[in-house]
Amino acid sequence: MKIIFATKNIGKLEEMRKILSGFQVVSAFEAGIEEDVVEDKETFVENALKKARFIHEKVGGIVIADDSGLCIKALDGAPGVYSARWAGENSSDQDKIKKTLSELVNIPKEERQAYFESAAVLILEDGSEHIFDDKVFGSISFEPHGIPLPKLPYDSIFIPSGYDKTFAEMSPEDKNSMSHRGLAFKKLKEFLISIR
Repeated sequence: MKIIFATKNIGKLEEMRKILSGFQVVSAFEAGIEEDVVEDKETFVENALKKARFIHEKVGGIVIADDSGLCIKALDGAPGVYSARWAGENSSDQDKIKKTLSELVNIPKEERQAYFESAAVLILEDGSEHIFDDKVFGSISFEPHGIPLPKLPYDSIFIPSGYDKTFAEMSPEDKNSMSHRGLAFKKLKEFLISIR
């Protein structure tokens, strides 16, 4: 079963191929789509739907998309849906980490709660839409630890609840077993298997 993943993010694609092992996952670029979809909606679900619908209209088939972000309690939920553009439109992964930590510079350990949220959308060949979402709670470290995958900078500063290391310090298998994206796409995978 071939699935088009509406992303150009190499880090996300690498994660997705591990999570959806047993399925052939190709990127939007590999499916021949070079245009970017502007993520201008107010929720993760709306952004994921917009991306999936765009790809599905272009090439049909089975399409998946997600929108994910980091929500920090002390920053009133920021960066949220702006996680990718939090430090500016063309900011580097390092810029995003620096901005986040600078915003929390005077926030004590017990007030650094945060969660990652991921909304995964599946559109089947017949155009039916299915939404799967999940969250993982944790806190923000005082400095980065580990080496995150490209375009997943917040993994180096997010410590999931019950652990003493960041996502970036975990093996891909351990991270995917508990991450927001891993949990949301596990639900999606179970659904795909059920309709195979």
